[in-house]
Amino acid sequence: MMGNVAYELELPQELAAVHPVFHISMLKKCMGDPSLIIPTENIEIKDNLSYEEISVQILDHQVRKLRTKEVASVKVLWRNQFVDEATWEAEEDIKKRYPHLFESGGNTDQGTNSLLSTL
Repeated sequence: MMGNVAYELELPQELAAVHPVFHISMLKKCMGDPSLIIPTENIEIKDNLSYEEISVQILDHQVRKLRTKEVASVKVLWRNQFVDEATWEAEEDIKKRYPHLFESGGNTDQGTNSLLSTL
């Protein structure tokens, strides 16, 4: 602790470019769980400390009706994340970026059930 409102964190060497001092409003209490640690070697971190998230599977599909149009969304499971961390994304955007996810014929429920049964 550096003061009443700032903490200096001990970061691993691969995050040496990150400024280690954080205001307390940016920190959240975390109960450590070693099984949730993702080795940074598995993620290709760029020099600007960003990385591209890779989609793994489409878990669900929905169409929302707005006043003048319908918007199709898909629930995407991302690499190195759990099923409960999947996010809803615009189907059109995901089809452009990850067309291989839509080539299997579109039955996403079968893949979801097999994925969930392994967890």
